[in-house]
Amino acid sequence: MQAVKVKYKDRQKYICYKGYLNFASFLQCVGRKFDMPMLDVKVYDESKTEVDEGVFEFLLNKQDLGVLEICSSNEDDGVSSLASYSGDSEEDSDDTIILQHSTTSMKRFEDFSLSRSELSCIFVFLQMIESILKKKPGGDRVLSEYARTKSLTDGRRRDMVNILVAHMTSEHGTRPSRRVKEEYAKGIITLFPNLANPNSKLGYEHYYSAKGGESGFLAWTLKYFQRKTLDRQKRKSRAPLPKGDPKADQDPIQYKNDSMMTENQCCEAIALMKHTTDEKVIKDKMKQTFHYRQNMVHDSKKSTDIFTVFPRFLDITGLIEQDFRLMFGDATSSKFLEKWPKDYKQNVLTQSRCLPQTSELQHLILNVESTSHIEEGWDGDISSVLLLIHLLPPPHGHKRSGKLSARQACDHLVKFLQTGTSIQDHLDSIKESHQPYLLACGNTKRVIHNYFIVIDKHAMPSSLKPALNEKEREEMGRHSQGKTSPERSRFLHYECKFEPQG
Repeated sequence: MQAVKVKYKDRQKYICYKGYLNFASFLQCVGRKFDMPMLDVKVYDESKTEVDEGVFEFLLNKQDLGVLEICSSNEDDGVSSLASYSGDSEEDSDDTIILQHSTTSMKRFEDFSLSRSELSCIFVFLQMIESILKKKPGGDRVLSEYARTKSLTDGRRRDMVNILVAHMTSEHGTRPSRRVKEEYAKGIITLFPNLANPNSKLGYEHYYSAKGGESGFLAWTLKYFQRKTLDRQKRKSRAPLPKGDPKADQDPIQYKNDSMMTENQCCEAIALMKHTTDEKVIKDKMKQTFHYRQNMVHDSKKSTDIFTVFPRFLDITGLIEQDFRLMFGDATSSKFLEKWPKDYKQNVLTQSRCLPQTSELQHLILNVESTSHIEEGWDGDISSVLLLIHLLPPPHGHKRSGKLSARQACDHLVKFLQTGTSIQDHLDSIKESHQPYLLACGNTKRVIHNYFIVIDKHAMPSSLKPALNEKEREEMGRHSQGKTSPERSRFLHYECKFEPQG
């Protein structure tokens, strides 16, 4: 142990220290010893020559150093003493500084010719990190492990970083400034010098570095913390959805309805729809009960009864499209179909050509591009929709039991049912409830007669009717040849609903 004589005004004391003593730590101890602010002090030797950080280490090695005199100008009384940061960190008596934590790290910072105030700030960072670890649960284990082994295991280092990031976000928000993150990183390697990287410029870059995009343990943990906080906020903004409730992202909307009805009037309209065969009356009553039906959709206890209360969804074509138009308006509801053939479809095809080509993808592209009849595969419109699935990025950030390939996902979106096969048999074969999908019924995938929307083992007829080219109309005619009279009538019934292209 060594000692330096220090005089301040009419008082003179010894400053004792072990190990390496730099100018900043010397001033820190002087401030604590004499209980004085250290904002603007000057140090003089016995010859009244000013001593600064550049010559302090040299003078400290002299045998006849003598008494160092401290003079304070007290020009700024608004800054608190550095002594306030050092009360609990010493391991010995009030007369001794033990610099076991900071010798190596402070020497590293001194190599950059930092000013006295900058070195003092680094000590402030040290005290900040130590104070956080002493106060937070688990921090004492970090301090004791380093004191025992002069190192930290990976697990203990993660504990330390988690504690510091939690404190950082509580004090500075979820997006602290670069300066704050650098202060924490400097404090870590000053308090734990063996954790510094001797091969890097500053030693703390593996805890935080702003070069080339933020990196380091603090930055990575902070990004993870930000994602988890955002996820929690999203979950809190949504009420838990019980089983059977439609998983809509939006809250119930107050829809405009010129024909608002009382509950009794709605019940009368519902009863009438169940027994009438007049489609015009049914569609009119469905419009009048739209608001009542939307309240059911957003009620977790009633949402599963939609098809029981409104069974005409299952046998009257176009009711689901009518509700869609009432919900969003005619302009919005028709926008996608208007833009699909001239804008979206060609863009999808262009982007699909840039993907890694698989046999399934090439087959879909061929179906979209081909102007002639192709025996196998979907028509151009359905094929272009299925190409969208190949363009979608794989989901991430969610725990799932398994992953689907693009081809499997296509099978979950559209299913084909051969003409003559019972739709009810298809519905009965569904073993578990999946997301809604489109059921295409026809002779081949290229020649579709009708579409149904399948949901909860119910098939709702869609007003969507494919437009056929001449060859497809001829093929339908060949399939109708030789049929019995009822079968032929059914094909003629389908035929009259199709619109030829061009």
